Amino acid sequence: MGFIAFLKTQFIVHLLIGFVFVVSGLIINFIQLCTLVLWPINKQFYRRVNCRLAYSLWSQLVMLLEWWSGTECTLFSDEATVNTFGKEHVIIILNHNFEIDFLCGWTMTERFGVLGSSKVLAKRELLYVPLIGWTWYFLEIVFCKRKWEEDRDTVIEGLKRLADYPEYMWFLLYCEGTRFTETKHRISMEVAESKGLPKLKYHLLPRTKGFTTAVQCLRGTVSAVYDVTLNFRGNKNPSLLGILYGKKYEADMCVR
Repeated sequence: MGFIAFLKTQFIVHLLIGFVFVVSGLIINFIQLCTLVLWPINKQFYRRVNCRLAYSLWSQLVMLLEWWSGTECTLFSDEATVNTFGKEHVIIILNHNFEIDFLCGWTMTERFGVLGSSKVLAKRELLYVPLIGWTWYFLEIVFCKRKWEEDRDTVIEGLKRLADYPEYMWFLLYCEGTRFTETKHRISMEVAESKGLPKLKYHLLPRTKGFTTAVQCLRGTVSAVYDVTLNFRGNKNPSLLGILYGKKYEADMCVR
């Protein structure tokens, strides 16, 4: 084992990484709080500043994936699609099988210059989580309770606010709504059979309301929908802990 590989297994090093992330994140959140005074003066400038503040935090996590663990994310797509990456507002639908799939999604956004302006449809509970949830709040992330009767107006209002977003925006949606497990898959396929829907081998039935609402509210703003499928070679099930210990994974992302 080399010296660098040895360092990656040491708790004190993990503690130092966590300390830097937390302290820098709290500083960024404080700066974001101060930027609120810009909103009534120049909303678009406020947004651009917060995109860059968010990038300075999210890029630390992308660094852990790409540099610290050495994980390789290989992108498969056609040339015409690749030529539009980072040059238009888009909605991205991504499967939700793995613990680090959000990191792979962020890696793709970082490559094409939209990491700071990337958006998600997030569970409302995350709003109260320091660093990540607070940063998302200042980025105008749309939060929901997963109860459509209660979420409808909030989600529609939040999406419509993004119609004039000044930075190219990638809106990531996990349409399955929850992470894939064998038990959830079995239940999901029972529902599919009862409703006469196609049985999916590697995915859960998608939750369509969030997707259709996003498309309707962002029509005229969003230029395309990217259908992204993520998988890891060797049937591996990667974890955040594995990334922290410097374990290398090989991810493939197919984009249509």
